[in-house]
Amino acid sequence: MKVLMINKFLYPNGGSETYIFKLGDYLKSQGHEVEYFGMEHKGRSVGNRVNAYTSDMDFHGGSKLAKLSYPLKTIYSPEARTQLRKVLDDFQPDVCHLNNFNYQLTPSMILEIVKWRKQTGKQCKIIFTAHDYQLVCPNHMMNNPNTHQNCEKCLGGKFTNCMKGKCIHGSTAKSAIGMLEAYFWKMNGAYKYIDKMICCSEFLKTKMDSNPLFRKKTVALHNFVDHVEWKETDKKDYVLYFGRFSEEKGIGTLIDVCKSLPEVQFVFAGAGPLEETINGIANIKNVGFQTGAALEQLIREAQFSIYPSEWYENCPFSVMESQMYGTPVLAAKIGGIPELIDENKTGELFESGNADDLKAKVKELWENREKIASYSANCKSIAFDTIEEYVEKLMKFYK
Repeated sequence: MKVLMINKFLYPNGGSETYIFKLGDYLKSQGHEVEYFGMEHKGRSVGNRVNAYTSDMDFHGGSKLAKLSYPLKTIYSPEARTQLRKVLDDFQPDVCHLNNFNYQLTPSMILEIVKWRKQTGKQCKIIFTAHDYQLVCPNHMMNNPNTHQNCEKCLGGKFTNCMKGKCIHGSTAKSAIGMLEAYFWKMNGAYKYIDKMICCSEFLKTKMDSNPLFRKKTVALHNFVDHVEWKETDKKDYVLYFGRFSEEKGIGTLIDVCKSLPEVQFVFAGAGPLEETINGIANIKNVGFQTGAALEQLIREAQFSIYPSEWYENCPFSVMESQMYGTPVLAAKIGGIPELIDENKTGELFESGNADDLKAKVKELWENREKIASYSANCKSIAFDTIEEYVEKLMKFYK
């Protein structure tokens, strides 16, 4: 089978890129052919045989002349259609697997795939993995960056709220473009050609289903994880937070709780805009951004980890990873997070943004090592899909 992975970034940039690279590598290991289409970039690490990509669009830099053309290019891209057609004609894919494409590539690509299918008679499925809320919320997070409040005003196609709330980078102009992009493709109807929409959480699926067209196409399928060897590990006296130090991740609330529990030792591993507010707090040890074996050891040896997010998270790998390494999770009851925790067996939940609830549960867990040991032992039986299991399900949609 020939699979064309489509994603705006073709270099390591975030979760969607990790997804397409690992998925592509596994498909190739199983004898399938895989190529990639997206933007050209100096860091590009995957590609296609004809070297056809769209021009790099840097919204935070670039020339003034380039920036003048961005508003139109983010809504519709003739270049994306032209370059994609070169790949379609050469590679002749059986599946086009869309990932993050809005703004830099635009949904105009869908129209080109449909045109190519009609002209060639080629049977080619169009599959889309939704990594965020982009198709129902122009700022893709369902969270207003100005108020730091979760927002559902655009659900049902009421995209004028994006401009009213200045939801894209706090800018009326950028938010207006996002609003126009959403309305243009709603009226154009390109999304009707997508055969299946894979949502990485049941929660995300409910939001996508607010669009009656999407409701017929969506399926919830949690992300896959690497196989992890189970090890009995001696726990050390600290509670771990690992991830981004930012407002939407609930770091402000967590810091307040840390200050109110001087008897509990916390370790923070990560980086982000709130880093300076962490430093200098007596019972918080900031070890910075960690990866690989160092991060694994930190997770395995923690009494439990905390995931205090305050935005609509979908399928955070940190929650899955902690449990896989035998460390229970105390997590915010928001978005898709509760789907990943077997409450009172592999972890506990607290009301997102509620410092009193979080404090009480941190204190209770810290003082009850028998409960932690029980939760940790239960983590041994937790079951998230491996990539083999995930692809077995994915193939049903591909075929």
